[in-house]
Amino acid sequence: MILDNIMKLCKEKGVSIARLERETGIGNGTVARWGTSSPTVDNVRKVADYFGVTVDNLLSETPTS
Repeated sequence: MILDNIMKLCKEKGVSIARLERETGIGNGTVARWGTSSPTVDNVRKVADYFGVTVDNLLSETPTS
């Protein structure tokens, strides 16, 4: 769910997952693994801050943009 929400935000903002990882300091390939594993709270916060959304929004089944 979080990976789907991040991919949607990336598409809306015209940002690649690789760019998101680089600009937030998240390790290369880390975000893609969130489809099968859980991210750290720190990394979720970094992504939320990057996109200007709440952590709840990233974790929601029906996120708002």
